[in-house]
Amino acid sequence: MKKYCFGIDIGGTSVKCGFFNSQGTILDKWEIKTRTEDHGIYIIPDVAHSILAKLEEKSIHKDEVIGIGIGVPGPVNDRGELPTGAVNLHWGPKNLAKEVEELTGFITKVGNDANVAALGEMYQGGGKGYKNVILVTLGTGVGGGIIVDGKIVTGSHGAAGEIGHVHVERKETEICNCGNYGCLEQVASATGIVRLAKRALAACETPSILRGRNLSAKAVFDAVKEGDEVAKLIAEDFGDYLGTALSVFAGVVDPEIFVIGGGVSKAGTILIDYIKKYYQRYAFRDCKNTEFSLAKLGNDAGIYGAVKLILDHHQQ
Repeated sequence: MKKYCFGIDIGGTSVKCGFFNSQGTILDKWEIKTRTEDHGIYIIPDVAHSILAKLEEKSIHKDEVIGIGIGVPGPVNDRGELPTGAVNLHWGPKNLAKEVEELTGFITKVGNDANVAALGEMYQGGGKGYKNVILVTLGTGVGGGIIVDGKIVTGSHGAAGEIGHVHVERKETEICNCGNYGCLEQVASATGIVRLAKRALAACETPSILRGRNLSAKAVFDAVKEGDEVAKLIAEDFGDYLGTALSVFAGVVDPEIFVIGGGVSKAGTILIDYIKKYYQRYAFRDCKNTEFSLAKLGNDAGIYGAVKLILDHHQQ
């Protein structure tokens, strides 16, 4: 009998859904709207309904389904519970795995979305072929996920891999979204790079194509590629902060590879060049040759990682 499973990535605006066979091959994918009104009470019933509707559409019996894997934006413990809820979904504490199992009848495994994306990149993306991976996502914020021996590192509070909120700048006076000061997210995210750019431009009078432009991380790295001297200084600062932080993580986790994803990673290999320069300067000698790669799965990393969660559980 053929076997199937689902990978679900619940985001603040949409839920990405993937339908896979038991070999991890994607057969179909689609999205539904995330209805966050009324404290998000509709989200899980909507997901369950969409899964069951897909089975009906494909004429697949429930006995042929292994289970469901889910990534969700919030800390998740090893029982599939969100002890503190998920702010972007307007959820309080929730036993997500139990709710989905009750609505669908399928075994459900749940993980934090960034950790699950890291698992996806290890499984079928930029970290394929490795078992010890750190994913760094550079978007509006800085996210991350840690994979050791092919398994997600969750931590005692479900907060392992919160790379963006390690402290890297003691002199920072602006507050981070997390409530602290000087977080990596404040200097290495898309918004952080803009912050560095504004400060660099204000601190000098050097001609730059960035002056008078709408500043963005993309604009900075486009200017770097054009040889702009101020843009290069901004990229050096960015690389120093992130490369140094990753050298610390390497001393704890000793990954085989760092996978760099998120919107900022679209700058390409030039981005990795700046990170790697400082990483190799500060990393412990046995970690200096850790590989770097760009993420490959984009927005599909979450559904691939989610399905890997349930496939791993099934094979235990």
